[in-house]
Amino acid sequence: MGGKGTAMSDLLKSAEDWVAGDPDPATAGELEELIATSNLEAIKDAMGGVLEFGTAGIRGVVGPGSNRMNRAVVIRTTRGVADFLRERHAGPPDGPVIVGFDARPSSRQFAEDTVGVLAAAGIEVVYFPDYAPTPLVAFAARVMSAAAAVVVTASHNPPADNGYKVYDDNAAQIIPPADVAISKAIESVGAANNVPRIESAFTTGHHLIRPIDPDITSRYWVDIDSNRPKRPSTTVRIAYTPLHGVGGKTVAGVFDRTSHNDFHAVAAQFEPDGRFPTVKFPNPEEPGAMDMAMELGDDIGAELILANDPDADRLAAAVRFSGRWRLLTGNELGVLLGSYILDNWAADGTPITANSVVSSPMLGQLAASAGAVHLTTLTGFKWIANAAMSSEQAGDGIFAFGYEEALGFSIGRTVRDKDGISAALMLADIAALEREHNRSLMDALAELWGRTGIWVSSQKSLIREGTEGERQILDAVDSLASTPPDSVGKFEVTKMTDFRANAGSRPSWLGAQALVELELGDNGRVLARPSGTEPKLKVYVDLREGVTTIDAVHEQRDKLLTVALEVADDLAGTISRLMA
Repeated sequence: MGGKGTAMSDLLKSAEDWVAGDPDPATAGELEELIATSNLEAIKDAMGGVLEFGTAGIRGVVGPGSNRMNRAVVIRTTRGVADFLRERHAGPPDGPVIVGFDARPSSRQFAEDTVGVLAAAGIEVVYFPDYAPTPLVAFAARVMSAAAAVVVTASHNPPADNGYKVYDDNAAQIIPPADVAISKAIESVGAANNVPRIESAFTTGHHLIRPIDPDITSRYWVDIDSNRPKRPSTTVRIAYTPLHGVGGKTVAGVFDRTSHNDFHAVAAQFEPDGRFPTVKFPNPEEPGAMDMAMELGDDIGAELILANDPDADRLAAAVRFSGRWRLLTGNELGVLLGSYILDNWAADGTPITANSVVSSPMLGQLAASAGAVHLTTLTGFKWIANAAMSSEQAGDGIFAFGYEEALGFSIGRTVRDKDGISAALMLADIAALEREHNRSLMDALAELWGRTGIWVSSQKSLIREGTEGERQILDAVDSLASTPPDSVGKFEVTKMTDFRANAGSRPSWLGAQALVELELGDNGRVLARPSGTEPKLKVYVDLREGVTTIDAVHEQRDKLLTVALEVADDLAGTISRLMA
């Protein structure tokens, strides 16, 4: 009892100290109320941990305390970033830090605090005065040779969340060791109300603070337009939704500059609204998220539906097929975009393509046939971007395209991160060009399967909450690696690779990670890994089968997908038994 009582006493003392150091009266008051009412469970939720800073920055539920997203956490985090930059450059860096934010209710204030802390640390800041798509901020960081960039966004997380994403001086998201160095710098920062900060940073007129030049969007347009292999003179009828996010205005403006004038947005979801009133979960991968876009598509007779997630760095799409809307998977979109770029490559230099290790091997096959250099990376666009830059520096060629199966795509060198805006434009181009030949995106996909064989992908997740769940997940990876099954579903396991081992023999962008791959010969592979953001162990299945007849390729694909789902279920069952 004494130990438990001491721990709770320490927690209350931490909460009281946090209140004393919180410059925001609202969150300080919320935590004070929890202390006054002895709401120990809520205090534990708020103060029982610290949001950890990593390669994805920080992200969490908005609320009071060290374990939540709030002004105090943002201020301390930003001071850590500032101290890291000042130490790296032995003083203020030569280039500015770019700061942008999304439309969540807390994002503007968090961004203004970020700007104020950086400027008070003697660092020049260029900020977006209104919400902006994440790809536009990343583009600005590249073309302005920024020392770093910060985007306040929780992307497609639930409405209660917010986040803080950091880009390095190469305009790609930070990777080790920068993330570790920033995390250590944050730990050394004292109470938030003692951190120097320029108040009302957006309006103060401080000499180190200025808004971004409004022509940044036009510069972005010029850059993405230069990546288009062809510019069709026609279009298909398009229904579009930004899912209450910040991409709508930019996407509509981009399409206005092209032949894609048959473009119709979902009115109820077009204006940015961080409460996301018409969707339960603002992620286009989630069931139901694109329902309103499909309803609009039905009403106007659309041929293509496009959707961005709330910060517009991802793209989802659906096409009319066999009388219904058929969602294209991230892997299918990846090979459609990637093959189009490879097939129309005209630059002087070998094209470089890349995808994450959990994405389909199909793009690698297409790249090999095209004589391109193909890279496989750890999960996350920070790795794709850094792998591409390393490959270019080694003289391998010119980066052309990269993707990950979770609807992230990067076209050319415009943005060193995923970009759902330029991907939307290029997919519309492909659809229009196919239409000129009385074909559809589904016909284009069938033609690609004819080259490589049909590839299908499926996933299965096993959820295990809490510290005990985390241990079960890691133990399951251990067991799977030490005693892999002889078969999964109806397929023999021909090889096992434990990606925690032998990292020194692989490139830096495919280093050690808790990932086990089971190869199924020519039939494909199965992977298992812990999620980086959720209490899940995720199973990925990629199966391949030769095309029997091109006329029935889509029916064959559907049958193969059923097999892939069975394979995922089979391995998930094996892992569940390992967790028991």
